[in-house]
Formats: sequence, structure tokens, C-alpha cells
Amino acid sequence: MCDLEHARQMLSIAKRDLKALGGMLDAETFAYEIFGFHAQQTAEKALKAWISALGGTYGFTHDLGLLLNSLGNLGADCSNYSELLDLTIFAVHFRYDDAGDDSGFPEREEILERLSALVARVEDVLK
Repeated sequence: MCDLEHARQMLSIAKRDLKALGGMLDAETFAYEIFGFHAQQTAEKALKAWISALGGTYGFTHDLGLLLNSLGNLGADCSNYSELLDLTIFAVHFRYDDAGDDSGFPEREEILERLSALVARVEDVLK
């Protein structure tokens, strides 16, 4: 699969997770760990799509910091997305543990807004 084709596929998956997040804004229905997991997955897939679109590669990782660093090494300005680093912990750790309350983390709407901006940025890169 060529880099651009792979990038489009990854972005499509990111968009599905982003759409799911829009339906998970009710904290009474969806635990923060569930919302956080899908938020992390949205960010991870969008960043991987961006890396692929730029001709880069990434290993098997869920670490958003590593993905952002890879983008930086490819010359991409991803400074607007550093707040997403806090989502990395939802990739594995909180899938099998209780995150407790959501104090200290941004509001769900804010996370959704940040991720929507990231997905839109990657869509622009793919145009």
C-alpha cells in the first residue's frame, strides 16, 4: 500500500473514532476511560496518517509523543497538538484500570474540539 493510500485509510479510521467521541459526551453514560481511549485512538490514527502522508514511517506504538516527534523530524509543525500528549495513558494503562475521576483532564468538549482540529489539519495535508 502506498503512503498516501495508507494515510487515507488511517484518517478514515480516525474519523470513525472522532464520530464515536461525539456520542460519548455524556459522562453518566460513558466512563472517562472509554472516552479517553477513543480520544487517544483518534489522535494516534490521525498522527499516523499525517506521518504516512509525509512519507515517514512509524513503528508499533501508541505513544503520541513519539508520533509527534516523528512529525517534527519530518518538518511538520505540530506544536498546536502538544496538549494531546496526556491522552497517551488511555491507550493501554486505563483500558485495564480505573482512571478515577476526570479532574485534571480537559473537558470532553475541549478534547473533541482539539481532535477535530487535528483531523481537519491532516485532511488538508492529504489534499
